[in-house]
Amino acid sequence: MATSHFLDIWGWINNLPSITLWTTNTKSLCICSSRSTSPSMNLLVTKITPNQSIGVIFSIYVDFRIPISLWSSNLLAFKSKNRQNLEEIRSDLFFDLVNSVLKYDPCKKSSPRFLELREEFDDTFNFVFITLAFLVCIYEAPQDIRGGCLDTLRLQLTTPRAREASKLLMKALGSNLEEKWMRSLNLAITNQIVELRATNHSFKTPSPLFSYAFSTVGLWKVQCYCPIIAMKLETTSSRIADDRLLFSLNNQQLEAVIQLAYMVTYSKSWIDVVVSIDNIRCDVNPLVPETLLNERGYGSQEKHFPSRISLQLTPTVQNEILSVSVTKSSENPTREVGIEKSIEGGFDPPNSYMGITATASESVTISIKPWKFEQSVFGDTANLNWFLHDGVNGREVSSSKPSKLALLQPKAWFRDRYSSAYRPFTKQGGVIFAGDEYGESVRWRICQNAMGKNIEWEIKGEIWLTYWPNKQRTFHSETKKLEFKELLDLSLVKA
Repeated sequence: MATSHFLDIWGWINNLPSITLWTTNTKSLCICSSRSTSPSMNLLVTKITPNQSIGVIFSIYVDFRIPISLWSSNLLAFKSKNRQNLEEIRSDLFFDLVNSVLKYDPCKKSSPRFLELREEFDDTFNFVFITLAFLVCIYEAPQDIRGGCLDTLRLQLTTPRAREASKLLMKALGSNLEEKWMRSLNLAITNQIVELRATNHSFKTPSPLFSYAFSTVGLWKVQCYCPIIAMKLETTSSRIADDRLLFSLNNQQLEAVIQLAYMVTYSKSWIDVVVSIDNIRCDVNPLVPETLLNERGYGSQEKHFPSRISLQLTPTVQNEILSVSVTKSSENPTREVGIEKSIEGGFDPPNSYMGITATASESVTISIKPWKFEQSVFGDTANLNWFLHDGVNGREVSSSKPSKLALLQPKAWFRDRYSSAYRPFTKQGGVIFAGDEYGESVRWRICQNAMGKNIEWEIKGEIWLTYWPNKQRTFHSETKKLEFKELLDLSLVKA
């Protein structure tokens, strides 16, 4: 039966008696079971005594009449002679679990040399173990137990304690291994969704995305990851009939970073909190190697692109807020109006008064950037929005569909969009909004009574990704959306 209680795997391991006191060579713990009458997925600890020494092997198995092993750790040997409990091998076991998760990423072969966690080890260990069990269940578990166990593990990974533990893990891994970790997890989710859709079943992801936020002096940061296949479908032109196109579009993930710089100034009568854009980065990156994308799909360049980004910043305690001000005015696009007149000579019928005809034409040119940035205020919430516009007709890409004629034109604006000199994206297909161009700020004026308090800011966001053909001749187009929400801390204490 599914539960949202966070399993304390390390607590169970640490409370096992000393190895020398075991009356049997194995100890086991039930991780999850789909139904009361179904086999369960279990953790097994086995005592090994090779060459006069003592060690243990951890494994995950399904308890059929003949147990089926799904995963096994390396042999973890005890170094001390006391061998009182399993606390001694916790670092080796944690390192082994992390490496086992990272091995599911097929893109880059790298592994951590050393990992050390000094805070909240128990919850972080539990999060790593549950993540591994989730992956093992997707790739290795028999079909009749997989569905129920995945639902249980999915709920485990979305508990508040698991989310907090994940932040500590990402900090310990570093950015490169963090991306590798997320590719491992999101590729597994993608494969499971593809398999279930083929049999007309649905699958709820552990979360529509993985996101975390942290606050440091002068900077707020939010990091998001989401497999494209798990994003909410907003609009689509048709069902994709081309399996190769479907493979390329499905095996990608969204990676987004939101970095906001903040500054606090104090006066006698109020406090000003000024928040400005440091960096907004959105990338769509492959989950599988380029060779596989070329073999089974159309390569990595046939993919979605960012078409709209929306952020909402709100102080959670609003009775201290005096006013909100933005620094960007509404823009009017540049309009260039020219009148062209031409006179054409010709012979009219005999009863015509003149033999000359004159025509006048007027052309209007509107000059706009591909990306339009807008600020607005609703109550005490500041809204920051970026909209991508079609360079031909000026329409918002995320909320419009291209004509079939435009999709087939070889020189349409969104074809060859990663190589054209006028592309609105980076060479890799993402977007970067930096403070040098989008440095406008929002200022909250707060009453003096808030001095010394800690105020939370809520950041909510939506990211739209759109697919229009890049090099392939297809009429398919679609837009997907991702939503996220995080809390950020701000301490109003004078240094």
